[in-house]
Amino acid sequence: MEKPIIIGIAGGTGSGKTTLVKKLNDVLGDEVVALTHDYYYKAYDHLPLAERKQLNFDHPNLFDTDMLIDDLKALKKGDSVERPIYSFSEYTRMKETVKVESKKVIIIEGILIFENKELRELLDIKVYVDTDADVRIIRRILRDVKERGRDLDSVITQYLNTVKIMHEEFVEPSKKHADIIIPEGGHNEVACSMLIDKIRALLNE
Repeated sequence: MEKPIIIGIAGGTGSGKTTLVKKLNDVLGDEVVALTHDYYYKAYDHLPLAERKQLNFDHPNLFDTDMLIDDLKALKKGDSVERPIYSFSEYTRMKETVKVESKKVIIIEGILIFENKELRELLDIKVYVDTDADVRIIRRILRDVKERGRDLDSVITQYLNTVKIMHEEFVEPSKKHADIIIPEGGHNEVACSMLIDKIRALLNE
């Protein structure tokens, strides 16, 4: 297999990154494998659950980005990796892992993937999903309550105390590193089609 294309998709929480990844998955099918930075949260098993819940999960230090970089380098060489599983209900990394095979297109998605220089340099295409803050917070609330078992008060408190602040400090400034900025992410049909055309052109080179 020729060297894979690695696509990074960044943007604020609830911006539409996951929708964009799903759209690329649907179109590219077996040619793509997708990872999310959220898989690579550090375990912090030495802390009790109550303290783990209070951690700032939108700060770069909470991620094991070195492990992600190592995994991407391995996938880029055509090797398989055992990527971690993170439990959002227990706020810790599980003992189990998931085997990930290298594919022609590797997508890595996360709010902070452009913040780390070494990680950025592995990306062939850097996409930033830009969405209005009001839309993002509504999507964040719906996701965390429905999919991650959170209660409404805790989601809003976390957003105001850490998510919003970290977005302004780390996520928004990382937009300058993007090759492509897509308003509304996967909901932007024209931009999605252009990105897919670009990926296909690279695959055919």
